[in-house]
Amino acid sequence: MRGVIEISRTHFEELVADALDSIPEELAQYIDNVVILLEDEPPAPGLLGLYEGVPLTERGEGYAGVLPDQISIYWLQICAICTTEDEVVEEVLVTVVHEIAHHFGIDDERLTELGWG
Repeated sequence: MRGVIEISRTHFEELVADALDSIPEELAQYIDNVVILLEDEPPAPGLLGLYEGVPLTERGEGYAGVLPDQISIYWLQICAICTTEDEVVEEVLVTVVHEIAHHFGIDDERLTELGWG
């Protein structure tokens, strides 16, 4: 399921790294116990990214020794909806920020209000 745009997985990984680098240090320093994975296909049609874990806002004193939260970025799905590399760059940024926002406890409704839906 590829769109018009063809981007290698390696280049896509670089775009994800660039998106992560764009997160201000004041926020990035609070990203804790999270792994970001590049996955081929989403578990549901149209899904570009998925956060699975315990948001920072829900972690209490008992939060210790748990597996890292997981953010999956579905690179083939993103490429399928984009027709230019610039669109891919923008969609990667929006998707990465969206999923990291879930790590910070921000829900989809609020993200849409902020323009990151």
